[in-house]
Amino acid sequence: MLKQRIITAVLIVVALLAALAYLSLPILSAVFALVVLLAAWEWADLSGFSAKGARFTYVIVCALLMIVAAWTTSLFSGVDQLEVQEIVIAASLWWSIALLWVKSYPLSAGLWGSRWMRALMGLLVLVPAWLAICYLRSLSGGVWLIVLVIALVASADIGAYFVGRAYGKAKLAPAVSPGKSWAGFWGGLASSSLLAALLWVSLAKLLPGAIPIAILPLLCMVIVTVLASVLGDLLESMVKRHRGIKDSGHLLPGHGGIMDRIDSITAAAPVFALGLMATGWV
Repeated sequence: MLKQRIITAVLIVVALLAALAYLSLPILSAVFALVVLLAAWEWADLSGFSAKGARFTYVIVCALLMIVAAWTTSLFSGVDQLEVQEIVIAASLWWSIALLWVKSYPLSAGLWGSRWMRALMGLLVLVPAWLAICYLRSLSGGVWLIVLVIALVASADIGAYFVGRAYGKAKLAPAVSPGKSWAGFWGGLASSSLLAALLWVSLAKLLPGAIPIAILPLLCMVIVTVLASVLGDLLESMVKRHRGIKDSGHLLPGHGGIMDRIDSITAAAPVFALGLMATGWV
């Protein structure tokens, strides 16, 4: 299993870097859309729609919403930042509601446990995340911004894993994900903050003036992004627990489904994009 996980992870990283380096925004957006639609196929099952026809319909609805989001924001013809800002603000507010549901699970299941509510949750998770990633790519240095947000999430996962294994006694959300601990949470937050600080200091020395914000606003943005990534992971874990399954799918050997790999990014990307706007980066 470990060998499968490593091989799959390496292939995903190589494919992602190649796509970011060589694909134009429209083509890259289409590739990301394909990934999101595969995740939508999985989320339809998480919602309780197991029939293929119902799952296919859900994928079509998700695709149509992405098209509407791209058209509304003029994604491929000079991005309308104000429209993007409104969508990522709405997405961030949605994640605030999701936080309350995760914290109060299983009592909160009375509010979102129906198939239709879970289906709506999936659309709120997937569509703004896709738009946020595409928006990041449209910015100057967008490739590196996407790499940064993914690196922050990965760093948080790695830090949480090792610190949690060593010191994880107090559980973060035992009703949702018993394996996560407060020690792991703080370890992940510290590792991501350290990574961001090291990158800022290195670039400040090598390329003075290349980073348009000071280190303290950057660290604040990183902390909020990492907090969102943890919430994205917990939300999917909550829905899977409610559905009674371990993995969202089996498309990625050793890693489960697509949704299992992008759950943290779905929350982190809109919050990160909003953070860039709030700090004056864009």
